[in-house]
Amino acid sequence: MVPIFVLITIFVSFVFMYIFYSSVAKESPGDRKMQDIADTIRKSAFTFMRTEYQYIGLFVLAVAVLLYFLPGLGLNSSVSFIIGSVSSAMAGLFGMAVALKANVRTTNAAKRNLNSALKVSFNAGSTVGLGLVVTGVIGLLIISYIYNNDISALIGYSFGVASIALFARVGGGIFTKAADVGADLVGKVEAGIPEDDPRNPAVIADNVGDNVGDTAGMGADLFDSLIVNTVAAMAIGMTAAAKASVSPITEDATYIFPIIVVCAGLLASIVGTFFARTKGKDPSKALNSAFLVTCAVMIAIVYFMNNQYFADLKVFYTIVIGVVAGTAVGKLTEYYTSDRYRHVKGIAESSKLGAAGNIIHGISVGHRSTMTIVGILLAAIFSAYYVAGLYGIAMAGVGMLGLAAIIMAIDVFGPIVDNAGGIAEMAGLPASVRKTTDKLDMAGNTTAAIGKGFAIGSAALAALALLTLFAEEAGLHSIDLLKYKVMIGLFIGAIVPFRFTAYTLLAVNNAASKIADEVRRQFKTIKGIMEGKAKPDYKACIVIATNSALKEMIVPSILVIGTPIVVGLVFGAEALGGALAGTLITGIMLGIQQSNSGGAWDNAKKFIEKGSHGGKGSETHKASVVGDTVGDPSKDTSGPSLNIVIKLTILVATVFVTFF
Repeated sequence: MVPIFVLITIFVSFVFMYIFYSSVAKESPGDRKMQDIADTIRKSAFTFMRTEYQYIGLFVLAVAVLLYFLPGLGLNSSVSFIIGSVSSAMAGLFGMAVALKANVRTTNAAKRNLNSALKVSFNAGSTVGLGLVVTGVIGLLIISYIYNNDISALIGYSFGVASIALFARVGGGIFTKAADVGADLVGKVEAGIPEDDPRNPAVIADNVGDNVGDTAGMGADLFDSLIVNTVAAMAIGMTAAAKASVSPITEDATYIFPIIVVCAGLLASIVGTFFARTKGKDPSKALNSAFLVTCAVMIAIVYFMNNQYFADLKVFYTIVIGVVAGTAVGKLTEYYTSDRYRHVKGIAESSKLGAAGNIIHGISVGHRSTMTIVGILLAAIFSAYYVAGLYGIAMAGVGMLGLAAIIMAIDVFGPIVDNAGGIAEMAGLPASVRKTTDKLDMAGNTTAAIGKGFAIGSAALAALALLTLFAEEAGLHSIDLLKYKVMIGLFIGAIVPFRFTAYTLLAVNNAASKIADEVRRQFKTIKGIMEGKAKPDYKACIVIATNSALKEMIVPSILVIGTPIVVGLVFGAEALGGALAGTLITGIMLGIQQSNSGGAWDNAKKFIEKGSHGGKGSETHKASVVGDTVGDPSKDTSGPSLNIVIKLTILVATVFVTFF
């Protein structure tokens, strides 16, 4: 039976989704020129998504048939995989649709003041965040009800969610960064024209990329994190060991409580949204206020609900551990990527040496950040296990992702205001409008890095819980590293994140090169384009980015899904366990390094653009633009994709372990 608290939460969430969305929809979209630009972005984004989902649909169908016919799997796994795939696709599309509605309205609101633009963009983000989490909760309830709490069905559901998340994140990431890098290198560095200048043929593709990569891709990514963490906790909660480590009042307490925590986060996020307002000049303070209020309210609700399900406070303590650890990871990420602190300022200073100085310093910052962030994660793992065993670790992950709605709201805010700035530039609006959107964009860059920190942190906790499920399915009590097959598996698994990163970075580079060549061609062959008398062929760059992204996403995705199957077939289940551990360790480290280096490079460029070290157009600025273009695919394509890679490899291994 579904707890009344969950049903009430779902209803309240739908009500506030309507309220927040209505406040966005009633905002004026501006003049005809602004609307035409926004309409071009919208149509191009949906064209890409339709084409991408046609490719993905073939994959889903093939895997569903395979699951149906494989021994030990069958109809339950096949159907739940399809439901998970559809849920993930819906979450990504919904998020993108709302963001596309909000971008031009944020631009128009920026004509009035900073707070108006913040309100429109954040209410849109809140709509997306609530919709994403509600979709996840309903999906989990449906699977639990249809299959009577069957763990294999829940894992099949997670497998579908994670598979779509990988394709969406990689495909969207390649599109957005190829367009961004191609546009910046030719437009800003070679031609010396401003970012989002309408004379740049790649500028529309760049703005489309913000939606298909940073909104739809990130939505699928965070949806995956939420589902996998929750399913891992629910599955472990059904074991006798989990019930022995805490004191459940009801028989199903340990199974249902992860969903209770997610619902507590939903209600808390609604409250937090009303604190995203600013009377000053720093929108990042408003975003931080919304986040911290959400944390406090969620902890209070979980404390109350804990007393309804457990006779002690052990589970409550693990949730607090997860929230505190997630907040600490977020703040550390901000420390390494915000221009308020020394690391980003140091990168800007090193840019005086040229692009090489900028890149060397940025790589150093990313590597340095791994030690402190991993240290926080290790402390969380130790504390949670000490309090409530493996169930405690899983619930700490749920505590982190219970904040998914507000994290997604803050994260979607970023691409919305980025698009708003692009529309302002292309529509020729006053400089004051672009100045307002740039302030919001600067805050969005920092908070986006925080969201990625939460995603990679929760991936570590979820992966440990999933490894336990894999071990149970495989009948493993331990993994002996002294066995040569296990050592081989360990190395193969450790290679996967590096090989995956190599493919995705090169994919962005190849696509960006094609776009750069097209931009140069149009600058040379279309007379009057630089004088603003001729209109560029925007569609050509969009087509290049679309075709490249869809083609290049296939190989890295096959690598991730195929490796655990091959290792299991060739070397056996224990060696596969070693491979999963190798992927977990290197994936976490590499994901943190790339995301933080990329975020730091981006904000170092913006720090210089505000007037430091010569400002825009200086040699220092040109060096920072090069560093930013290096960081773009790291922070928005390969880096954040790795947390999906970690979880998906374990899910594939768990789903197919009976076949091995």
